[in-house]
Amino acid sequence: MTEIEIQTFVDRFAAAWAAKDAAAFLALWHPDGKLHYPFADRVIEGREIGKLNDLLKVAAPDLTWTLVGWTARGAVIVLEWETANRYGDRVVTWRGVDKLTLRDGKIIEEIVYTDTAPLQALRRGEAFDALIQLPAYGRSTPSWRSSQRLRAMPPP
Repeated sequence: MTEIEIQTFVDRFAAAWAAKDAAAFLALWHPDGKLHYPFADRVIEGREIGKLNDLLKVAAPDLTWTLVGWTARGAVIVLEWETANRYGDRVVTWRGVDKLTLRDGKIIEEIVYTDTAPLQALRRGEAFDALIQLPAYGRSTPSWRSSQRLRAMPPP
């Protein structure tokens, strides 16, 4: 694909998300395509993409999707995106990446990469704390090198 063809495809993909248009999504997909989507309980067939869009509109009517950036090599396009959705009185935002492989200008495979753990915790009504608690910026903390020196020192 040429750079112009790829840009056109990316624009159509972003427009389909903006409009939440099932027919526009379906037009991007090869009928034999496969979507690996971490929010679904199985791989989704290309011909089911319109139905997935309709389900999302009902389950998450406030969902937004914004293209952050993209790159491509050959028949593979990688899209970075940001999504937001309302959960009660909170709006939650998260990011992810889609890896699209095209055949004849249509998606034959899409793999969605995103961390679902915070959303799963929210769904269960649990807090989601970061695995690593960092000190506030500007506090005096030992550097990595000084902690390595401390470990390397022999006991007295």
